[in-house]
Amino acid sequence: MNATPRVLVSGGGIGGNAVAALLLRAGIPVTVVERATAPRPGGQAVDLRGPSREVAERMGIMPAIQRRRLDERGMLYLDDHGRENLRVPAELFDGKGGVADIEITRGDLNAILLDAVAETGGADYRYGESITDIAQDPAGANVSFASGATERYDVVIGADGLHSTTRALVFGPEPEFTTYLGGYMSFCTMDTPEGIQPHWFSMQSLVGATGLGFRPDADPSTCKALVIIRAPADPTLRRDTTAQQNLIRTRLSGGGALADLVVAAMSTTEDFYFDELSRVDLPHWSRERVTLLGDAGYCGSPLSGHGTAMALVGAYLLAGEIIAAPGDPVRALATYEQRMRPFVTTARRLPPGGLRAMTPNSRAGIMAGRAVSRLMTSRFMKPLVMRMLPESETETYRLPEYAA
Repeated sequence: MNATPRVLVSGGGIGGNAVAALLLRAGIPVTVVERATAPRPGGQAVDLRGPSREVAERMGIMPAIQRRRLDERGMLYLDDHGRENLRVPAELFDGKGGVADIEITRGDLNAILLDAVAETGGADYRYGESITDIAQDPAGANVSFASGATERYDVVIGADGLHSTTRALVFGPEPEFTTYLGGYMSFCTMDTPEGIQPHWFSMQSLVGATGLGFRPDADPSTCKALVIIRAPADPTLRRDTTAQQNLIRTRLSGGGALADLVVAAMSTTEDFYFDELSRVDLPHWSRERVTLLGDAGYCGSPLSGHGTAMALVGAYLLAGEIIAAPGDPVRALATYEQRMRPFVTTARRLPPGGLRAMTPNSRAGIMAGRAVSRLMTSRFMKPLVMRMLPESETETYRLPEYAA
């Protein structure tokens, strides 16, 4: 059995790049395949809290994160006319609420991780490449690629997201392991609308179970427009940008000036994103030499707010176990799952009320939601709210120490 395993990572996102950097530092060769033709810049803001921040500190990337962090100071809830209705500073809940102490764009965090990979001498990165087949035997895995190549690896890590090809090839079709959570989420970059305050994440509820948000970018002149839609599942929306934008256009019709600006921006933006809100449920994340990392194995949906945390913590544990038992990958993958499962169980919890509470259907529901928000942010209710936040539990998770 190979004492220095060859590792293949499918997916060049946060989880994939983090596990690659950690393995490379220990002298373990890594190949990373990514379907996109280049690293994706920009993207939504992601946060580092508790154990994921500790992972970044142990990796030595916190100084770079601090230099590129967003100046995001809290949340503003807007009324029907786009005016401030309620202000919730990040420090109100000690950085454990909707906005964390450290926020950074997904693209910037990914760039920092790629720099960490480069500092090791680099991995074998193959952009525009993907896995088409995995054939395992007791001694390893033969992997076929879209380019026509076939290579052999000791460990294959699927870090390829909610719609993971690795998961489908090894564990089964996506519908067997995903649970639709009742809606869709979309975002795109646009010019910051007049009246939207810089450095604050602004949210507005629209009649018809639709939420509209504006999240600051590093450049105050632009922001990320966010649309949340509660609706029955519609498989025809998958990969059909025209149908996706038509749904958004219908939902935002009559929603006011801010909604009109989002509709105008989404058809010309270069980074339009749309996907269903789903959870991934698997009894096990590993099968022989293949394992899953991040959203591919345990996506909790953006509603949980812990996707980045699970990817970073998972990468740290997975790399640590492979390094600790380089000659026994099967054992390493089993121990990774055992250590990671308690964190995932807590991190995937949804906010009280889930998507329904976030997207009231009627004006009366919107007014009731505003009243509840005011109550929950009062000094009297703060201790109770703090106990209800998933972050209060995930921050108690203790990362193991690895010799490497």
